[in-house]
Amino acid sequence: MALKARVLYDFHSENPGEISITENELVTLFSEEELDGWLEGENSRGEAGLFPASYVEITRDQITSNTNNNGLSSPKAKAVTPTHTSYTSPESQRGLGAGSGGSGGGSFHTSQGSDDDWDDDWDDSSPTDAAQGMGTSPPLYPVTSSLPGRRDSSQQHQQQAKSSATVGRNLNRFSTFVKSGGEAFLLGEASAFVKDGDRICVVMGKNGPEWQEDPYPFMCTIDDPTKQTKFKGMKSYMSYGLTPTHTNVQVNRRYKHFDWLYARLVERFPVISVPHLPEKQATGRFEEDFISKRRKGLIWWMNHMITHPVLARCDVFQHFLTCGADEKAWKMGKRKAERDELVGSNFFLTISTPAVPLDLQEVESKIEGFKSFTKRMDENIVVVNVTINDFARKQITGFKKEYQKVGQSFALLGQAFELDQQAYSGGLNRAIAYTGEAYEQVGEYFAEQPRRDLAPISDLLDLYRGHLANFPDIIHVQKGALTKVKDCPKQEGELHDRCNIISCATLAEIQHFHRTRVRDFRSQMQHHLQEQIGFFQKITAKLQDALQKYDDDQ
Repeated sequence: MALKARVLYDFHSENPGEISITENELVTLFSEEELDGWLEGENSRGEAGLFPASYVEITRDQITSNTNNNGLSSPKAKAVTPTHTSYTSPESQRGLGAGSGGSGGGSFHTSQGSDDDWDDDWDDSSPTDAAQGMGTSPPLYPVTSSLPGRRDSSQQHQQQAKSSATVGRNLNRFSTFVKSGGEAFLLGEASAFVKDGDRICVVMGKNGPEWQEDPYPFMCTIDDPTKQTKFKGMKSYMSYGLTPTHTNVQVNRRYKHFDWLYARLVERFPVISVPHLPEKQATGRFEEDFISKRRKGLIWWMNHMITHPVLARCDVFQHFLTCGADEKAWKMGKRKAERDELVGSNFFLTISTPAVPLDLQEVESKIEGFKSFTKRMDENIVVVNVTINDFARKQITGFKKEYQKVGQSFALLGQAFELDQQAYSGGLNRAIAYTGEAYEQVGEYFAEQPRRDLAPISDLLDLYRGHLANFPDIIHVQKGALTKVKDCPKQEGELHDRCNIISCATLAEIQHFHRTRVRDFRSQMQHHLQEQIGFFQKITAKLQDALQKYDDDQ
């Protein structure tokens, strides 16, 4: 019998070979094997093609439909379990948002191209390093380890057996819930030693769970990039100067270093929306417009990083900001980050929650409300972006051209009047000529204005499209945990406690998203209106100057 899967989120195809699927729709899978984060199948309309694996979950009735009379599962019912995989979110593969892959679902963003090769003297990877995990994708299932200070292995196996006896594993081994480590944590398979410095606290605020505020906030500037060379000029790259306020020491970073940091953060924090980096570009990397746009994107990215209570104080981010020219210190910190044990399922061990557990029904209601919100926000971001980009093009080309045509027509009228040699007409001729020049200048004002007031809004919308692309995977982790608890025949205390941890972390991240969204959009809309007011005041002043010319030389 064909494999069936239920769609968890809407997906709209944008490329050849993809098919659109809608939430709660049943699709037919041609195979359970995943290809770079995609599955192949057929939707309810009979269309065949690819769709994101993380957007669907194999239905439970597959167990019955693929079981023979002896109670043994047929080969089709067995999930494919590769030892390692590299997952990239659908949004990153299709180039959505402000850059590379999504967060929350284990989207591992790897460098490509000459701009991003780790071939400089900051990297001395060896075969041994690679075997231990440097530059490789993390395992599909977080490895359970018994470390000092934890219960012994026999107790651990008993606990795992107890969990497995009451809670079944997810049939879709490629689902975000599995790959993020959420399932392993919920089943009690996570095990790692957590230092006090690695603890992440969720506190109960007025509107629900929140990340505990960073007691030592700081800022970070990104100076104008400079072009540098290596290998006697054979290779060129752009270097950005970062100066955090808590050290006031500038460090130089290339885009590929941001890229490396992004991949580590996505791996470390499965239910935190790591902002997307600005887009890569294969050609024109040293053109002024591209460099300026990338720098602005990195500033937006940095501002979101330093204002996140968890991301801002994590050790790998601090190492990125503070490690200067000391190559040995950089390499040690880099290797430490790549061998971090507190990733995947072990990340949830670092979270401390409020004493009073959450009401799971209330959590589910809030999550569903947030899903509806993000869907509507994403749809309207597209509308706003298309609208303002179209308006900007009209200002840069259409409006400028029309005002210049009016100005040129006035200039021609003035030239015609100059054929009259009467002395009393000289003032009028000069005034008309100035009016023509004023209109041409107004056309230039229109052409220059979008980069001051519309382009910043477009940049902000791109950044938030990246955040919105992250949240389906983040929500899927929490919903996967909630489903396991509902399916458990016995109301186990530990299972509920672990689900509460995942729920607290998810709601805390949602709360941070809303707070940041309100801050960013309030500030950006204020900036936009201030620029618009100044723009029209400048036009008014220019026209008033032209009007004054008609009172001269009477």
